[in-house]
Amino acid sequence: MNIFKNVDVDKLANIYFEGKVISRNIFLKDGSKKTLGIMLAGRYEFTTTSRELMEIHSGKLNVKIAGDKDWTVITEGMDFNVPKNSSFCLEVLELVNYTCSYFND
Repeated sequence: MNIFKNVDVDKLANIYFEGKVISRNIFLKDGSKKTLGIMLAGRYEFTTTSRELMEIHSGKLNVKIAGDKDWTVITEGMDFNVPKNSSFCLEVLELVNYTCSYFND
């Protein structure tokens, strides 16, 4: 889906790693939450409290989810899941434009 309609958007951005990762929360009418963001080149580590789906719309990164031995290359049009109460490391190789969806299961 390239367009989200009828959503509420937080005015304040989520800013991480000295502005190298920036996102905005959007809330859909069904009560679900997503973030829309960008990540500049660099290495980052995140933790999760709910299951997450990261969809990559442009750019290129390597991801390593807690417990994985190897890095996985993710490029435009690909996605990856992260379990709840977990963590993941990213090595952003070129500017990434992404959507993250959060699930309460």
